[in-house]
Amino acid sequence: MTNIGLRPDSVLRETAPRRKGLATRRKVGNIGKMARVICIANQKGGVGKTTTAINLSASLAVSEKRTLLIDCDPQANATSGVGIDQSTVDRTLYHGMLGQVGAASLIMDSPIASLKVIPANVELIGFEVEMMSSPDRDRSLKNLIADLDGSFEYIILDCPPSLSLLTVNALTAADSLLIPLQCEFYALEGLGQLLRTVERIRRSLNPELKIAGILLTMFDKRTNLSYQVAEEAEKYFKDLVFKTLVPRNIRLSEAPSFGKPILLYDATSTGARSYIELAQEITQTEGDACNEVT
Repeated sequence: MTNIGLRPDSVLRETAPRRKGLATRRKVGNIGKMARVICIANQKGGVGKTTTAINLSASLAVSEKRTLLIDCDPQANATSGVGIDQSTVDRTLYHGMLGQVGAASLIMDSPIASLKVIPANVELIGFEVEMMSSPDRDRSLKNLIADLDGSFEYIILDCPPSLSLLTVNALTAADSLLIPLQCEFYALEGLGQLLRTVERIRRSLNPELKIAGILLTMFDKRTNLSYQVAEEAEKYFKDLVFKTLVPRNIRLSEAPSFGKPILLYDATSTGARSYIELAQEITQTEGDACNEVT
């Protein structure tokens, strides 16, 4: 297994405290209600970011948590993955981040009543060019969601596979970062760069940003490699690794082509059960922290 060159004692000290205390929630809007904003990011492609964003959002929603999924990726796979045809959408995240419209006017319904979506399309590519000279370009998304009316308990941000200005915006707007990590060779490579980016974001833009956890995806219990990656992740990140493992599952791969979260495509599949367990684990950490406070 490749050594990722991290020094957990120094890199993680500020960026990744124990998950048990990561119930940070923020006020959204003026009425004082709270939303937990979770950014799902990893600059490597194909690690399960969008799959996780869609299915975690759906799992939180079916557990009666009012949830908003925001597609921050110009590829707009999260948008199509919940059944929204991006070619028919007139206003997207792009228009909101440029300040042309408010967040409330961008929100669309999904097949799950308690899950709403702010969609994206290829126009979002233009955001970085058009906002390059803006002094507030790093906070565009944070400013946008601050205008919401506080009707959500969770806001999930799906990021592009890069450490671009869009990802920086998501990290700046978030309370915590969830990192999908595929159980494949070289999986841990690049995490050092991501964590150093998180550290810079904390220093200059978002001092409250935490690590929600490392989610092991594409786990294949038939191979030694998956177990080796899991062992390496636990060695470096210890209790930051979620107990939930997302397996390689053909039903998870098929669901996006039908525009459905896995819960609506095949609720009995192992993939569906994994994301229900992840949602429970995330909401439980919130409950644990609240219990500690009280």
